[in-house]
Amino acid sequence: MAKTQTPRKGDTGRAQDNYCEVEKIEDRAASCIKQKLKYKNSLFCEECQQLPTFSSLILRMRQLAAIMFSDMSGYTALMQQNEQLAITKRRRLKEVLETSVPVHQGKILQYYGDGALSIFNSAIDGVNCAIEIQKSLQQEPKIDLRIGIHTGDIIIENETIYGDGVNLASRVESLAVPGSIFISEKVFDEIRNQENLTASEMGYFELKNVTKPVRIFAINNEGLVVPARKELKGKTKQPTNRLAVLPFVNMSADPENEYFSDGITEELLNAFTKVDGLQITSRTSAFAFKGKNTDIRDIGIQLNVDRVLEGSVRKAGNRVRITAQLINAADGYHIWSETYDRDLTDIFEVQDEISTIIMNKCRENLTAKEHEEKLVKIPTPNIEAYTLFLKGLHFHNKLTPTDSKKAIECFEKAIALEPNYAHAYAMVAMAYASLGATGQMQPAEAFEIVHRYSDKALQLDSSLAAGYSAKGAAYLLYDWKWKEAYEFLSKAVALHPATTEAHQLLSLYYLSTGRHQEAVEIMEKALEADPISAIVNQYLSHSYLCAGRTDDALRQIDRLLDLYPTMRAAMESKGWCIGIKGDWKKAKEIFVEFQLLVNHPLKGLGPLGCAHAHLGEVEEALKCIRKIEQRQLEEPETVLDIDLAMLWWSLGEKDKAFHHLFNCVEKRMGVVAILIDHPMYKGIADDPRYQLLKEKLNLFEFAGPGVIYSQA
Repeated sequence: MAKTQTPRKGDTGRAQDNYCEVEKIEDRAASCIKQKLKYKNSLFCEECQQLPTFSSLILRMRQLAAIMFSDMSGYTALMQQNEQLAITKRRRLKEVLETSVPVHQGKILQYYGDGALSIFNSAIDGVNCAIEIQKSLQQEPKIDLRIGIHTGDIIIENETIYGDGVNLASRVESLAVPGSIFISEKVFDEIRNQENLTASEMGYFELKNVTKPVRIFAINNEGLVVPARKELKGKTKQPTNRLAVLPFVNMSADPENEYFSDGITEELLNAFTKVDGLQITSRTSAFAFKGKNTDIRDIGIQLNVDRVLEGSVRKAGNRVRITAQLINAADGYHIWSETYDRDLTDIFEVQDEISTIIMNKCRENLTAKEHEEKLVKIPTPNIEAYTLFLKGLHFHNKLTPTDSKKAIECFEKAIALEPNYAHAYAMVAMAYASLGATGQMQPAEAFEIVHRYSDKALQLDSSLAAGYSAKGAAYLLYDWKWKEAYEFLSKAVALHPATTEAHQLLSLYYLSTGRHQEAVEIMEKALEADPISAIVNQYLSHSYLCAGRTDDALRQIDRLLDLYPTMRAAMESKGWCIGIKGDWKKAKEIFVEFQLLVNHPLKGLGPLGCAHAHLGEVEEALKCIRKIEQRQLEEPETVLDIDLAMLWWSLGEKDKAFHHLFNCVEKRMGVVAILIDHPMYKGIADDPRYQLLKEKLNLFEFAGPGVIYSQA
């Protein structure tokens, strides 16, 4: 099909020989779209349309666009009551659209009765245009218009567009009310930093023909309608059998008893996950509201739940008072409440009673079998051991190396008092897995303990999700036994879908084995159960980045920084995303701020050194290396080869980079399996030593059809 042809005017710089007609048409057509869609009656200019075989070859045109649906409310009824007024209003709507849309670099693609479909180069242009349209239509004769906007891929075929993005934009518009502008979360991510544009969150909604709940926002600039969520009832399927268990408040005289109230909350949450058909918000998202006086209705919106369980715990000596109440998230109505005054030895009976009552209150879609099950097992008759276990959970959930060591101490004391305490063994294994994977202790020592304790936990209780998670972590991050890792982690997810630690580990399995899309999917699933978890959002962003979706990764990180503005890991991730997109100067600024937050002269230097290297500031990069090497001498138990490998790679010193990568393999640093396919290692797969690394990591069995070790 390729043939010799003299380029047309404007095609300078292209080779004159073997100039492919298909390539020419697609390049020119794409150029037409990018030139602000300026052609009045067509997406493509006359010159494009005159190219040979244009009509048959242009069918595959794709682009990312902001899609706006606008629809006149009450038009059909008005036609029956006053046909002339209806026609006048429709004509005026068309005039406003044809005036406003081109000004904002958009194009009207289609009119359909009382509405229109338009597309824009950017979400910002689309939203600004929508605001202008709504303000114009508030003047007489006033027109009640609903507008919905979504950003997504579209396929252009014979001047019509279709695709999932078009369907979703249509659903967003159908949810809106007259005078409002509703936008999807993707659009909100694009406009969030625009000072002249503000939005209110409406929450998650289940929309027709859309598989996952969609997070919706309403533009709240002056003059626009922002409805209450209850006004949208009937327009969409409401969440059912979705429960959030908020952290029970510690009402004890001793604030140190907070671990006990937190532990009771977590134990109830674990009980509810055993109920088939009841979807539970994960602990981290529920605990994000701890100590805050947030309205229950707002919590329901943010967590996409229809019911919320909250309460308090007062512990004094061997007596405990637990107050619990179940609340309807839509209106704050108290469905049920109860106070229990019991001996501490009755704590498991109280937990089971509360969980059974709540299950029955949410029983709409639950089967009779689940109603008869006892939800709370008695893990130990030794209350002192149980109290130590709850204290260990308290430290474990703080997610720092120091607190992990405190957690281990508490769990070990619980085991000393109760040698058959299965869950305590599992949590010791989980804590050591974290320490070994992050280089806080030598992996060989850490994962030997992980295997020993997880085996004991599963021997005592084969239904314990934490035991499978810990064992799977050892196979994944140390043994590199990929089949076994997948089996154990999948079992953990199935046993306890609301605990997203196993989801996170499973995403690392998918990234290690080159299945990037599946890593994204498992973390998107985790996000449904844990929507405001810092770690889940972080892992999802990393999965996007490794899948080559840098813009999606950056949007996810920006959302995370909105929730947790000083989260160091999120700042680091944002720097990597921006650097990989090519702006290393801005990335360096972020890494400087990140290193200051680390607040240690020898820590947090790897990212900053890479930025220096990519900017050609070689001496500054070498200073970072020398400081990291100094830290390695001062902390011989800490493994820092990961940082050194990426720094040397950024400096173009491949031999030194591979030296440290092979050190990671020798020291069994599990994350090396993921990091060698990080976009920062661009071109690494061309080096034969890369294949040797894969062999040492036992990864060649996955290099079959459909598995691609991609480089950004």
